[in-house]
Amino acid sequence: MKKNVIVSLADANYFPLLEELVDSIKRFKESENVAICILDAGLTQQQKEKLSNKVDEIKSAEWDIEVSESKVKGKEWLKSQVSRAFLPKYFPAYEKYLWIDCDAWVNNWSCLELYFKACDNGKLGITQTIGPGYKITSKVNWLIGKLAIIKSQNFKHALKSKIGYDKARKLAFAPHINIGVFSLEKNSTGWITWQNNLEKTLKAGNIFGSEGLAINMSVYIDDLKTEFLPLNCNWITSNLLPKYDEQQKTFVEPYLPNYKIGIIHLAAGIWKDGKDMRVDKSVQIEIETLNNKKIFKSLRYNS
Repeated sequence: MKKNVIVSLADANYFPLLEELVDSIKRFKESENVAICILDAGLTQQQKEKLSNKVDEIKSAEWDIEVSESKVKGKEWLKSQVSRAFLPKYFPAYEKYLWIDCDAWVNNWSCLELYFKACDNGKLGITQTIGPGYKITSKVNWLIGKLAIIKSQNFKHALKSKIGYDKARKLAFAPHINIGVFSLEKNSTGWITWQNNLEKTLKAGNIFGSEGLAINMSVYIDDLKTEFLPLNCNWITSNLLPKYDEQQKTFVEPYLPNYKIGIIHLAAGIWKDGKDMRVDKSVQIEIETLNNKKIFKSLRYNS
């Protein structure tokens, strides 16, 4: 019986990315001992049949917290903003859960081992979007004296969700936590904490981003015990492009000691000439090699 599970979600449009994620996992022999489960947010029957030979379970995602129909507007993929906080409900047979967004793929298996270790004793295993070279996600526009306008992802979402200025201020300059890759044990109290905060953020805020705000609240306000992992465990390419090691044929961190990247995450997309690499696999961008050479390459799996 497999104790650990990797979970992701997609609709029909993102199926190619989901399939690449699954293939990137299954190429490692270690994956034989880890289950792969999929939440369906609008896959076609043909796509589900194709997946069924590669994964352990496929279940339809639901609105686990009631959301106004006016906010949904037929976008079933938004269920990912809610259902990922309820993984033990969908797939109760496992002990540890590792969520990976479908626009990410696994480049190094040791990273997954870190996630499964990180969530021991009820802790949340996750990364912060802060590190050498990463884009600054918080800004301050100073006005007069001590007066300033704060611009940060957490602060903006917190105000929109009407969780209160005190909480919004506490989150304003906390290093943003990206919820695209995380791990939690089945019996962790973190699930309940996250679900309670998610219910609050969904009442007034947008669906998109609500689960991220809720997990930031859980960590920085409710003090959910957290194991922060290195950036290479969730490398967000829109924040900082990797370098390419031509000798090892793999993506690495752009700064010394150039560690191999564990998970490549195309969150927010990589755009060129108005085309998003997540949608168009033919899109290639200029990146540097470890030998300081410029090459054009896709960041998609197996490209």
